[in-house]
Parts: sequence; structure tokens; C-alpha cells
Amino acid sequence: MQKKRILIVDDEKIILRTLSWGLGNHGYDVDTAESGEEGLAKLQHGSYNLLLSDLLMDGMSGIDLLKGARAINPDMAVCLITGYADLTSAIDALRLGADDYLVKPCDMEELLLRVQSALKKEDLRKKVRYFEKILPVCAVCKKIRDDAGKEPGEGEWISLEQYLRRKTGVEIRHAYCVKCARQVEDNSQVSDE
Repeated sequence: MQKKRILIVDDEKIILRTLSWGLGNHGYDVDTAESGEEGLAKLQHGSYNLLLSDLLMDGMSGIDLLKGARAINPDMAVCLITGYADLTSAIDALRLGADDYLVKPCDMEELLLRVQSALKKEDLRKKVRYFEKILPVCAVCKKIRDDAGKEPGEGEWISLEQYLRRKTGVEIRHAYCVKCARQVEDNSQVSDE
């Protein structure tokens, strides 16, 4: 199984080393950045399962990095950590899509539990997005459920021809493939006898 990749962004080198060492020793593939700008550049060029970022940094803040991270990868887990916790910043972080909000210094066991929880949310978001892309086709009548503009599962069941006409504007011309043409021909010869 591939290791989960974590990007830690903090402008304090001691925090980067401590968190990197702790998470790395627990089986995670850890990368670090010393600023929000450097973190955003790494997110644009790499694939990560979790972003663990300081909230208050010189230059780009953790909130701005969170917004950029969500634009790049909406499924990635994001946890913000801060030494200056207040209710407003916690609410802002969660409203903007952070999976968790921790206060420094954080206990490594607590951090590991929060990381595991955030990574489970990331897996769930990926699964939901995957299943939303599957075209539902009835196993019996072969009709397609068109969920466009509706909640998944609430769409109308329509024929393949109707679906293609709605989505592409293409009209269907019925014909036989070689195998079916032979089968129809064989069946008509049997019925003539």
C-alpha cells in the first residue's frame, strides 16, 4: 500500500522538524515548506493527501494557503495548527473547508489521531467524487438515470437515445452490427421454414 503523503507548512523550523520526524516515524511520507508561498508551489507540482499548515505565518497565511489548496485539490485533507487560537480563526478555517484545527503545542498522539481522521475524510471525499462520475444504467431495461441538475439518485430514467440527444444533440440511427445481422437473418430463415 502506498504511503500517504503529507505536506507540513510552518515558518518555524523546529516545528517542521518535530512534526516531520513524528509523522515520518509513523509511516507517512512527509515533505515540508517554510512559507505559505513555498507550500502552495509544492502543492501545484506534487500530489499530497494532507496539508498540515500553521495558521499565522509571514507572507501567505494558513487561511490563504487553505483556499489555494482547495482550488488545486478539493479532496485533499487540510489541518491548520496555531499557537494563537481564537474562536473566529477556528470558525473561518472550518467554514473554508479545513478538516481540523489544532492548537500548538500539540501532543503527538493527539496529532496522529487527528491526521488519521482527516485522511479518512479525504478517502471518503475521493470515493464520493468517483461514484458521482459513474453513469447509472438499469441492469434490466438499460435506461440511464439523468441526474443533471438534481441530487444524485433523483434523476429521471430515460432511454440511451434520449440521453445522447440531451447531452450531445446527436440523433441515433439504428443499424445492426455484423453479429446481430447474422443472428436476425438466421432467425428469419428458421421462421420461414
